[in-house]
Amino acid sequence: MALKTLHDLFVDELKDIYHAEKQLTRALPKMAKNASSDKLKKSFETHLKETENQIKRLEQVFEELGIPAKGKRCVGMEGIVNEGKEKMEEDIEDAVLDAALIASAQKVEHYEIASYGTLRTYAEEMGHRKIADLLQQTLDEESKTNEMLTRIAEEEINFEAISQEKEEE
Repeated sequence: MALKTLHDLFVDELKDIYHAEKQLTRALPKMAKNASSDKLKKSFETHLKETENQIKRLEQVFEELGIPAKGKRCVGMEGIVNEGKEKMEEDIEDAVLDAALIASAQKVEHYEIASYGTLRTYAEEMGHRKIADLLQQTLDEESKTNEMLTRIAEEEINFEAISQEKEEE
């Protein structure tokens, strides 16, 4: 598809984030399974439910535009997900793995925040008010998830990872 207009770019980016979200529905259960912190495990499970709703919201956006909900391979998210997968396959202490999972999850959130912020702005500029509102809902959820991950890291995980390190010295 040739990208000649902002609308073309908008649709292309929608397809990209749609595929990205689909990838996350496969990655989040694995992350939850590998997390040793109950809080972290629960946050991944909660975010999986949110991600499923975000996919439905994207499908509403496609419907509003009158085009089929179809993704295009999102290599950016693939790379982030693969980095997280590599960490889960390493020989790594529980608290350190939890810290690595948070880092991976925050990379995901930052990617999504950038994508949804851009898409929302494009929608606003093209006069798609309802679509902009749908995208803003998702942007708000992604920001909230990022803040929650920061809190879990700062209040629990990072401290445990440091304590584990000191025990090994």
